[in-house]
Amino acid sequence: MANNLLKGKRGIIFGALNDQSIAWKVAQRAHEEGATFVLTNAPIAMRMGEINALAAETGSQVIPADATSVEDLTNLVTQAQEILGGKIDFVLHSIGMSPNVRKGKHYTENDYNYYGQTMDVSAMSLHKTLATLYKHDAMNEWGSVVALSYIAAQRIFPDYNDMADAKSLLESIARSFGYHYGIKKKVRVNTISQSPTVTTAGQGIKGFTEFINFSEQMSPLGNASAIACADYCISMFSDLTKYVTMQNLFHDGGFSNTGVTQQVIERFGDQ
Repeated sequence: MANNLLKGKRGIIFGALNDQSIAWKVAQRAHEEGATFVLTNAPIAMRMGEINALAAETGSQVIPADATSVEDLTNLVTQAQEILGGKIDFVLHSIGMSPNVRKGKHYTENDYNYYGQTMDVSAMSLHKTLATLYKHDAMNEWGSVVALSYIAAQRIFPDYNDMADAKSLLESIARSFGYHYGIKKKVRVNTISQSPTVTTAGQGIKGFTEFINFSEQMSPLGNASAIACADYCISMFSDLTKYVTMQNLFHDGGFSNTGVTQQVIERFGDQ
């Protein structure tokens, strides 16, 4: 049910690949809540995905941008303000990619060129995005930036590989830049640590299906869905959360604070 939580707000949404993407769900919900926004993704991801269909559905324009390129980001921020008619109120960073995962490299044998690409795409892109917005004074006061993270930033999940390192860096950037942006412009910056979610990116991780099933049994409320995460993002973009910043917010059905559940105990009962 729409409540016009984002009526009059302008945004930039990174990372909508297809209708499995959390960013896709966020765009649909933001549209329902009255926001206007531009959609963006890397040119190669746009060729692979279905972003033009989402643009048509939400009345949005698409601006191709490589989030590792400051030049592309500068063009994105400039064009977004021109298209939307003013400064930006919210940004969703939903970007992640690991060549080491794609190539099946074990964490102990990571290719360091690939490792650098993982950090650049999955974490440093947030710093570059924030720095571009900051430099060009492109955000309104009390604006909100949300980046999607995962609990592997704090705990070991063997097959998550160097993406775990990237998420740790992502969360640190949100804290550090959140301080400076808060002081200068009262812009808030947070990460949301989401349950494992069936997306195109997630399905590339070894053992992902099995882990989703395990996480479901380890979460008192069950895994949070992509649409539930989108709802949480909308609340973070709204004026209802104006004083929440520099936080890593777990949205995982209680997984992050659960040591073991009865369901999991019972699975080992007959052994």
